[in-house]
Amino acid sequence: MTKEKKLLLMDGHSLAFRAFYGLASQIGNMKNREGLHTNALYGFHNMVEAKIKEIQPSHALVAFDAGKTTFRNEFFEDYKGGRDTMPAELSEQMPYFRELLEGLGISYYELENYEADDIIGTLAKEAEEQGFETIIMTGDRDLAQLVGEHTQVDFTKKGGFDAITPEYLEESYGLSPEQVPDYLGLKGDPSDNIPGVKGIGEKRAQSLLDQFGSLDVLYERLDELKPSKMKENLIEQEETARLSRKLATIDRTSPIQVSIDDLEYPGKDLEKLVSFYKEMDFDSHLLNLNLSGLDIEEEEEVPYQWVTDISEDMLKNQQAVYGEMLADNYHRAAIECVAWGDSEQVYVTSIDIARESETFKAWAEDDSIEKYSFDAKAAIVSFLRRGIVLNNVSFDIHLASYLLSASDHSDSVADVANGHNYRGIAMDELIYGKGKKTAVPEPVEKMHQHVASKVKAIYELTAQLNKELIENGQEDLLKSIELPLAKVLAKMEVRGITVDAAQLEELQTQFQKILDHLEQEIHEKAGEEFNVNSPKQLGVILFEKMGYPVIRKTKTGYSTAQDVLDKLQRQAPIVDDILKYRQISKIQSTYVTGLLAEIAEDGRIHTRFLQTVARTGRLSSVAPNLQNIPIRTEEGRQIRKAFTANHEGWKIFASDYSQIELRVMAHISRDEHMTAAFKAGEDIHSATAARIFDLEDTDSVTPNMRRDAKTINFGIIYGMSDYGLSESLGITRKAAQEFIDIYFERYPGIKNYMDDIKREAKDKGYVETLFHRRRYLPDINARNFNQRTFAERTAINTPIQGSAADIIKMAMIEMETHLKKEGLQAEMLLQVHDELIFEVPSDEITQLNALVKDVMENIVDLDVPLEIESHYGDNWYDTED
Repeated sequence: MTKEKKLLLMDGHSLAFRAFYGLASQIGNMKNREGLHTNALYGFHNMVEAKIKEIQPSHALVAFDAGKTTFRNEFFEDYKGGRDTMPAELSEQMPYFRELLEGLGISYYELENYEADDIIGTLAKEAEEQGFETIIMTGDRDLAQLVGEHTQVDFTKKGGFDAITPEYLEESYGLSPEQVPDYLGLKGDPSDNIPGVKGIGEKRAQSLLDQFGSLDVLYERLDELKPSKMKENLIEQEETARLSRKLATIDRTSPIQVSIDDLEYPGKDLEKLVSFYKEMDFDSHLLNLNLSGLDIEEEEEVPYQWVTDISEDMLKNQQAVYGEMLADNYHRAAIECVAWGDSEQVYVTSIDIARESETFKAWAEDDSIEKYSFDAKAAIVSFLRRGIVLNNVSFDIHLASYLLSASDHSDSVADVANGHNYRGIAMDELIYGKGKKTAVPEPVEKMHQHVASKVKAIYELTAQLNKELIENGQEDLLKSIELPLAKVLAKMEVRGITVDAAQLEELQTQFQKILDHLEQEIHEKAGEEFNVNSPKQLGVILFEKMGYPVIRKTKTGYSTAQDVLDKLQRQAPIVDDILKYRQISKIQSTYVTGLLAEIAEDGRIHTRFLQTVARTGRLSSVAPNLQNIPIRTEEGRQIRKAFTANHEGWKIFASDYSQIELRVMAHISRDEHMTAAFKAGEDIHSATAARIFDLEDTDSVTPNMRRDAKTINFGIIYGMSDYGLSESLGITRKAAQEFIDIYFERYPGIKNYMDDIKREAKDKGYVETLFHRRRYLPDINARNFNQRTFAERTAINTPIQGSAADIIKMAMIEMETHLKKEGLQAEMLLQVHDELIFEVPSDEITQLNALVKDVMENIVDLDVPLEIESHYGDNWYDTED
């Protein structure tokens, strides 16, 4: 096919469903930082982008169904009846497909009372008349009736597409395109609730059409059939057969208001695509995007002075301070230059000059002088590593912007400025290289001018953002929680945590022995040696040599993905060894080898804590992610043995909030039953199981009942739908919905809270935590059902999860203060979700234990008690004991 006059038509809803269920089985839940499920969007994006790259269309369109009813329902009321409702995890993604398509530069269209099939069929016919080559992407095999000399239908299948041409249709199904509606008229189509003729399946339908050619001829020559039950059914159900054919026939003359001329494919809209990738946290796509096409606005010049000798006069009344780095990891990145100033004058110098200047260091350390920054924690850490103590950072525009919008799309001063309509100067982030900062721009003066612009913006945005915080009642949230926490986190990051490289190397040896043994076992069961790490070779072993049933194919062979192996596990003993091999291999590469590479010269790992990622306020950890060390397998837990105290005779001490989110939910909802259970000190999951399973007491609760109750308890917090709960518990959606209904009946306070918070969100447009952390919900009153219901679930979850996050942050600030105040040597090292990790001298353990309990359990006054569990040991692993 040549590039000219090539049309790509895509069946939007069909591809969305395929992407959703395909990725769900491979990677499970996939969400952005707002909690929006994104697996369908991700899979759809990858399918479409690959097809665009493959065929290079000149024109393209995605057609969507306009609604649940079409003209077909006028003559068959139950058309498409009986279908399950779309899972909430998919429906909440549907509104964003349009946004994705706009970024990809692809047109989309829907037509009231018609299906996407009809739009595609009509455009494909027009394309044939105009000499186009047409490719149709769909998961709906009804569209096979559209194939022709210049029209190909690519059907989705597990791992790729089947390219359907007239020749393929004849060879594989014995049908011509014109026979497809007749074929469906005979056999029916359960997915669309097309009845067909009772007792006629695929083979009989094919046989009849092979003999008679069409449905009409079949009924003209029905006497030629020998007496049989099938013949009786054909006679009795002639009307049904003709109706079924009519339902299955695509309308190729539908009254669409678009023509092929409207569908020219211009290529990607980079600005829209960048925005979409950021919104969905598609970081890998963002990094791979060629941003050279973006139109970068020129910055307005800001007066600045390059200085080699810093005087006191240069520092008078200068409050905004900034260090320019060209990499994200401020623990390692070089500081290219240092700048400080206000709206009138900015000074720029090198980091070497700044750290050699006693005048500058005294100004930075002076606790009576307020400083404004972008990312206080990064500034404190990066300056401290150069011998400069930065005290009294009283405002952070990054944190302020995050609190005002609950969004972390403000990754630079330019983002904050543009996001808050700052008009002091034109602000755009310089792009160094492809998609990330990699080199200093030439000439160097351009960077100095750029940094001067940032300093002026930081200074002027401070007043603007502080005013907005006061108006929102959020000033205290910044100044009493987030900024003090940033300083605590800076200390924790600089401290790091000691990691015993020898222990990791010993684990590396142990795991390699296990891997070698498993590999030998796999080879013996397979009857030959092969590369266990090669999915292609493994597929040949499992499905060709050993003859196990093929579950899914890919473009390169057989799929051996996790879900495929799970399905084979019962009948294939070799699969247990393969799954174990993969599990340990991942731990080996990601955590053993990965952590060894992160150990600094001081023998410690210095992770970075991110305050502005989660919209609920929870912290996260990167480079490396220490909040994601495996705990579900013994091999994964072994990794924690390498995390030790830094001094002889010291211990690792861990304190973990017990079920803090459920306790917060009990407090916020004021549900009498959940509140009573916590006050009585009952195990909440057993108490819940007893209530929903109608048991007299918790003594009768089985482990499986408790497990199910635990899933439901946390599922309710996260707004889990009947689909999500059914997947988690392995039950039907109907049974899952019954569980949810019973839960709300037995915990009416929780149901009332959920109804009330949704009403409040609709009135205000946002919800708040107990401490006024705010999350805006622009879709809470949306007409679109999917957008609205996702916003409603977010409204329910945010006050609970966000308040829990605020509580542990407050506890961290108090702990840091009290450790210093009481003269303890113990130090706080890590925060891992609801757990705080310390290192402590053995003779301070009793004192630390009492202090932690007092601070963490009494940091706030709730209707139910907060409880912690504390343990200590020679390493992090031992604290679980």
